[in-house]
Amino acid sequence: MNTATLEPTTSPATPTAPAREFPPVPDLQWSEALQTGDARMDATHQEMVEMLARLRALPPEQQLEPYRALLAHTTEHFAQEDRWMLASGFTADNCHSLQHKSVLDTLIAVEAHFHQGDRSIITRMAEALVEWLPLHAQSMDAGLAQHLQALQFDTQTETLPDPSRVRPASMSGCGSISCS
Repeated sequence: MNTATLEPTTSPATPTAPAREFPPVPDLQWSEALQTGDARMDATHQEMVEMLARLRALPPEQQLEPYRALLAHTTEHFAQEDRWMLASGFTADNCHSLQHKSVLDTLIAVEAHFHQGDRSIITRMAEALVEWLPLHAQSMDAGLAQHLQALQFDTQTETLPDPSRVRPASMSGCGSISCS
């Protein structure tokens, strides 16, 4: 996949291959399957699901401002989780934070492509996020929530009852149960 355009690429051997049609990406609905076990994280994810649904319902010429709101929301959403990871012992360059950076970089690039005349790119980005968010929430974010709960980290106040339980910058994984 070419992240610059968010469209499948063809191999050099088949530059004139016809574009493949993909089935439409179904809407993402907030459900118990998306819950991580942390109320603040879940509320943030639910807001994102709702913003994506509103964005996808709009015609391309009306998407830019709601897209900018989604970008601002996602920037704060990722910054929030990144603060929690740092406060609970993750290295600054852990793979969960690196995934956040990659997604944000792509979100920023989308607006530039939109201004260059690619009027369908916001729709394609919203579809990609609809596909990405459930897996991210169910793996990396659910693992992070479990890690934070084990430390009794309060995501509302962003505090630890016993900071001595955290060895600073000792975790480099993604926060999921399988690699933290």
